[in-house]
Amino acid sequence: MSKRIIIASSWLLFFAACISCQKAKSEVKVKTESIVENKKSIDYTSYFNEAQQYCEENNLNQELFFLIDLGVHSGLKRFFIYDLKDKKILKSFLVSHGCGSSVWGGTYTKVNAEISNQVDSHCSSIGKYMVLNRGVSQWGIKVNYLLDGKEVTNSNAIKRAIVLHSWEEVPNDEVYPNGTPEGWGCPAVSNESMMEIDSILQKNKKVLFWIIKTVE
Repeated sequence: MSKRIIIASSWLLFFAACISCQKAKSEVKVKTESIVENKKSIDYTSYFNEAQQYCEENNLNQELFFLIDLGVHSGLKRFFIYDLKDKKILKSFLVSHGCGSSVWGGTYTKVNAEISNQVDSHCSSIGKYMVLNRGVSQWGIKVNYLLDGKEVTNSNAIKRAIVLHSWEEVPNDEVYPNGTPEGWGCPAVSNESMMEIDSILQKNKKVLFWIIKTVE
C-alpha cells in the first residue's frame, strides 16, 4: 500500500471518529434535556389542592407547606416550599433520599429512590408528615426537625429517627446528570438551604411535610 493511501485512510478514520463523537454528545444532550423537561412538565396542582384541604381539616399551618418529589432525578431541585395563600412555589432545593440497599453516600439510586417504611431499611418513606420540634443535629449546621409520619407508609418515622437536617455532602446548586449523595432515609439539604428552611420553620409551626414519588 502506498504512503499516500495510508495517510488518506488515517484521515478518513480520524474524521469518522470525530463524527461519531459529536453524534454521541448530541444524543446525550437530547436525553438530558428530555429528563429536565420531564421535571418541568410535572403538574403538582392536585397535590397542592390536596395539601391545602389536608391542612384545613387537620388544623395545620395554612400559610405554606413542604413538598418533596422523589420521582425527580436527585441531581435536580425537587424540594419545594409552596405558598398556600398565593398558590405559588416560593423556594426549591436539592434534597437527598435514603440509600436503601446501596452504599451510604453514593448516588446509585439517583433516578429510582427505594421506598420503605421498615426500620433499618435505610430508605425514604413517602407520605404526609408534620414538622415537629427543632433539635440539635450532628450534621451540617447542627439543626434538625423531627418528622412525625401520619400515614401507613411513613408511620415508623419517629421510631426510625427520620429528621430534616443539612449535610455538607449535599450541594447547593443542581448537579444533574450527577446525583445527590444518599443517606439513611432522612431528607437532607445543603447547609445554605437549611439556614433558609430553619428561618421559615422558626416562624411557622405545624407545617405539613409531604414526600411523594410521581415517577416510578
